[in-house]
Amino acid sequence: MTNSDKGNFTFLEFTEDIISNFYSPRKGENRVGDSLKKSNKKGRFVILGIEESIGPKANNGLSGSENAFESFLKVFLNSQIHDQFEGSNFHILGTIKQESSFSSIENASQQVLELDDFVFRILNDHVSQNQIPIVIGGGHNNAYPLIKWSASHGMINVLNLDPHADCRETSHRHSGNSFSLALEQKILNRYAVLGLHEAFNNHFIRSFLIKHNVFHTFFEDYLMQERDLLKDLKVLVSEWNDVHKIGLEIDMDSIAGMPSSAFSPSGWTLDQVRAYLIKAAKSFSTISYLHLPEAAPKNELENKITGKALTYIVRDFIRNAK
Repeated sequence: MTNSDKGNFTFLEFTEDIISNFYSPRKGENRVGDSLKKSNKKGRFVILGIEESIGPKANNGLSGSENAFESFLKVFLNSQIHDQFEGSNFHILGTIKQESSFSSIENASQQVLELDDFVFRILNDHVSQNQIPIVIGGGHNNAYPLIKWSASHGMINVLNLDPHADCRETSHRHSGNSFSLALEQKILNRYAVLGLHEAFNNHFIRSFLIKHNVFHTFFEDYLMQERDLLKDLKVLVSEWNDVHKIGLEIDMDSIAGMPSSAFSPSGWTLDQVRAYLIKAAKSFSTISYLHLPEAAPKNELENKITGKALTYIVRDFIRNAK
């Protein structure tokens, strides 16, 4: 086990014994949990969990995002291995856990800074530049260290499916300013965010998007069929492909009814998000990472919904990435 600088976070690297706690072997079946007993640590995809909600809380959000990764594991490890989904090209690295509790916004913001450094350190120590991390759970604050890690290997553009642009002011760190911070520090080359909800992005954010030439669309335009999600993706693919590394962000808040730190009854269906990700995975040839933050289950039913949704998305990505 590895500790962050101030001990508010720990990293636990998974072993066969830890993995076996989350799945049940079944006679006649080859499940992901069985496959990971002989997992390839040099495989192309590296799954990393982040079990924290300090970032959303520092942004006046809800707890629960610390539970998403375990919900994912319980479903993913019991899903099937077969000729269209082999178990040799990915492994589960482990999980970063929050050890401290929330006391104040100011204290939470300081802990997010500590977590930024720790996530960057774990990625640097355990993931090579020719591997693709799939980061699951926690708040959208963890996009910043992912971008920083990717940028250390070359210029990166980021495409985000999200009702919120996460471009708030950067006076203190939280889950709502990863992309504004990365743009201000010039470690993010281009940023695009699709499906913003018009009611929940303030004047500062809207002005920031324009000032920094961020390609952005509003969910309401898709509702009225004035835009098409896959067509907008195609435009970005044509402009961005083969130029820089690509970071793919899917905020689980974007899915209608998904248990999340900013729950919304309006949004994309899970099937629409799956189709979008499959198309993105097949189209971009220089994907650097996939980030799936903000799911926040708090009871048995929400755990099942979250675990299955994340499992579908992760399997879709692994099966289709170029």
